[in-house]
Amino acid sequence: MAKVAKNSNVAGKGRVGGRAKGTPNKITRSVKEAIEYAAQGLGGADRLVAWAREDAANERAFWSSIYPKLLPLTVAGDSSNPLQIINKIELVAPK
Repeated sequence: MAKVAKNSNVAGKGRVGGRAKGTPNKITRSVKEAIEYAAQGLGGADRLVAWAREDAANERAFWSSIYPKLLPLTVAGDSSNPLQIINKIELVAPK
């Protein structure tokens, strides 16, 4: 007896039902929309800037926790121009 993979049909022609690969589920989409709505209601980008400027701890939180979420998870070079890692040590005489 042949095994049938989960989310596949008997003829093996791909997925049966469900959402397309990469499509967020309804709850995830709804939560993201609610957060966006709340952010706009609280003043959006202008309010975020004002909050960051209110206190050095807020600005630190912005740069260390919020902003990095915009950065890519992986960094890669291409084969003709690979990434280079340079370690720099600087010796400074005490004053």
